[in-house]
Amino acid sequence: MSSERNEYYATVLDSVGDGVIVISREGQVTLMNPAAEELTGRSRRQTLEVPFAGAFSSEPVLVEMVQRTAANGVSRSDQDNVVLKSAGRLVPVNASTVPLMRADGEVIGVILTLRDMTSIRELEAAVRQADRLSTLGTLAAGLAHEVKNPLGGIKGAAQLLERELDPDNDLLEYPRVMIREADRIDKIIRQLLELASPKGPRYSPVNLHMVLGDIILLQREAAGSREVSIVTGFDPSIPPIMADEAQLTQVFLNLIRNALEAMTEGGRLTVTSRVLSEYQLGHDEGRSRMVAVEVADTGPGIAAENLPKVGTPFFSTKEGGTGLGLAICQKIVSEHRGMLKIDSQPGQGTRISVLLPLIQSPAKG
Repeated sequence: MSSERNEYYATVLDSVGDGVIVISREGQVTLMNPAAEELTGRSRRQTLEVPFAGAFSSEPVLVEMVQRTAANGVSRSDQDNVVLKSAGRLVPVNASTVPLMRADGEVIGVILTLRDMTSIRELEAAVRQADRLSTLGTLAAGLAHEVKNPLGGIKGAAQLLERELDPDNDLLEYPRVMIREADRIDKIIRQLLELASPKGPRYSPVNLHMVLGDIILLQREAAGSREVSIVTGFDPSIPPIMADEAQLTQVFLNLIRNALEAMTEGGRLTVTSRVLSEYQLGHDEGRSRMVAVEVADTGPGIAAENLPKVGTPFFSTKEGGTGLGLAICQKIVSEHRGMLKIDSQPGQGTRISVLLPLIQSPAKG
């Protein structure tokens, strides 16, 4: 009976999504579940019956937490200073230690739990970006009101001057420059107003692969003579999702066009879709199925110091760009309760992932 109970408890521990490590009173690792193996990058075979301080010497914050809880029996928690390296990537972790006690209160060890905070950090970053865009939107609405009328007057005067000058007059280029620049300012104002627009998505069933296929077909022609190959990999099991088709078309058209423009000397554009079976949307929400559409190019990539600024209005790595296109994409994805992620390394290209909730239209009865 005891053997069956131990096996039952071991199965429960292995099924827990958070990492769990049990350390004995002597400081040795006695239990470790698969989630902990994945988060720490260490196998049970390497760590069981090994002193925790030795096995995790490269994680001094965790070692100190375990030692203090073992010494005084007080639980500890740290969600800001623990970053583990797992499978070649850095993972922010919420670490907690609690004393392991007998029924009589004697402390016989420490239980260390590790929770992957990657999706929470991404969500927090998305919320901060949304707050910035909201502030900018309010500013844009006022700016448009103040600028549009005088801008229209300037453009009208330039057009009148253009008509008054002879076709061979050397001064004709000046009103044409004024008209062109006035149109450019007007375009920027219209983009800003898109950020300020309160209208949300109009939901209907959307076939993502049909939308992506149409965009790729048109952009393949737009790529012209450049040596750019386009590779697609769509998951055929993804059903139509509830979304605003026009807005998603705007998002993917912008991302695919930017990727193609980044490859000035040719390269490979890869567009894929897949289902993420479980993804944490927020602190108080459960895990949901998400659709991930990834647009990857083999262009020059983005410098590490510029990566946090990408998507900020008026920051662009493209000559003559305003950065508003990507900011609008982020706003649209956010309004769909999704997330936009950017990964890039100089010389290795850029990958942008659009995560959208896999919400289907209710079945008709």
